[in-house]
Parts: sequence; structure tokens; C-alpha cells
Amino acid sequence: MFRQCSKARLLPDAVVDERLPELSILVVGFGQTMATEYLPPPLDATAEEPALFDGTTRFYMTYTCPFAQRVWITRNSKGLQEKIKLVPLNLQNRPAWYKEKVYSVNKVPSLEHDGKVMGESIDLIKYVDSNFEGPSLLPNDADKKKFFEELLSHIDQFAGNVFTTFRGDSTTEAGIAFDRLENALNKYDGPFLLGDEFSLADIAFIPLVERFQIYLSEVFKYDITAGRPKVAAWIEAVNKIDAYTQTKKADPKEIVALYKMMFSAKK
Repeated sequence: MFRQCSKARLLPDAVVDERLPELSILVVGFGQTMATEYLPPPLDATAEEPALFDGTTRFYMTYTCPFAQRVWITRNSKGLQEKIKLVPLNLQNRPAWYKEKVYSVNKVPSLEHDGKVMGESIDLIKYVDSNFEGPSLLPNDADKKKFFEELLSHIDQFAGNVFTTFRGDSTTEAGIAFDRLENALNKYDGPFLLGDEFSLADIAFIPLVERFQIYLSEVFKYDITAGRPKVAAWIEAVNKIDAYTQTKKADPKEIVALYKMMFSAKK
């Protein structure tokens, strides 16, 4: 199950922990209103415990975790920068209070809302879309909703196929994964997985594809868009969504270094 980050799961958080706080221009509600958001530095073991369960909605995350990125994109797409507070954590040296008082699983992402804490990125993107204001990220069409659930049921297999390639020398399994993505994109007209509108389906896949594309290109010299025009058009379209691009904090060189370490790729 590929749903949460613990330590250096898909990108080491120690990388971003050394960066200074920054200002990020984020788009509210699919490009309708611009807002400037301050990105706070990750909290480590020395960080003071916040006033937990005080009515503030907190999104515990790291800037480089692909699963947290799913929730971050969802939050920004719905224009919830003022409603859901970012609480980035240093997973290499996380605060003890996070496990003891917030989320005993001790991973990210998690969401503190209405006196309870929830985890698992797929569950969280659905929850945020259903329980907060802002444009819906799922169409009303019943067939598209059914296809969305079907896509989610295959997302772990998609990642598993790519990781099989990462462990060896052949790109066959990765090719199978991206051929299936190409076929999925053929189902509806429009650049996105459910048609003309950016949706939770795209949000579920793009953080993984972002990282896989980098590693496959750099290490295997494999272009995931070659012979796959729908995948190419999808990536291009998603990269025009500001709510997504403003969450792209993973450094390509660090992605390559981590995957090489994880999978002992000798290229």
C-alpha cells in the first residue's frame, strides 16, 4: 500500500529541512484568485507543541512526500490555504508529541479536523473534497465516479510495476504501467483522467508520475511519453495547474539519489 511516508520513503525529508522558510505564490480555486502563502520550516524534535485540538484544522505533512503532496494539491485546488494550516514535520527527527498526541501511526500525511485525526492520503483527498468548501474535485457523473474508484484500485499495482523496473535492468514492467495509464486516458475526451476537468484522479497519480518520470529518464534513459501521446498531453496539462506546480518541492537530483540508494540501481 502506497499511502503514507514514514522516514526516507520516497524522498528524504532531511533535504528540505535545511532550507530557509520561503514565500510561495499559490493559486486559489483553479486560478481564479492569487494568494501568497508562507511555507513554514519543518518541525523537529525541539519544536514546541502547538495548541492541539483547539479548532484549528492542521495538515501534517512534509514538502517532499508524494502522498502528502496529494493532500496538499487538493487543499490548494479548493482554495483552502486559510482553512487548513500546513504543519510540516522533519521525519528524520520528528517531534515526540506527534506520535504521542496527534497520530500514533507516526507517518504523514495526517489531518486534524473537528477533534479527530485521520491518515492515508487517498482517504484524505476524498475527505477534504467532501467536507470543505471550494470547487468539487469529482464530477457528478456516476460512470466517471465509478471509473475513479477503478483507477484507485490499480494505483498500487501501477507503482509496484514501476518499482520492479527500478530493482532491475529492464523497463518492461514500467512500460506496462504507463501503457495502462495511456489506456486510462483514452476513456474520456480531454487531457485529464476524467475528461476536461482536473480531478482527484489526477491528484492521486501525478505525485508518483512526477518522480517516476525523472528517475526513468535519468537512470534508464526511458521516456514515459514516447509513443504515449495521451500521457504526454496529460503531464503537460497537469503542469499548467498552479495548485499542483506550487507543490513541486522535490529536487530531481535528490529523487535520483534516493531511488538509487533504495533500489541499488547500477547505471
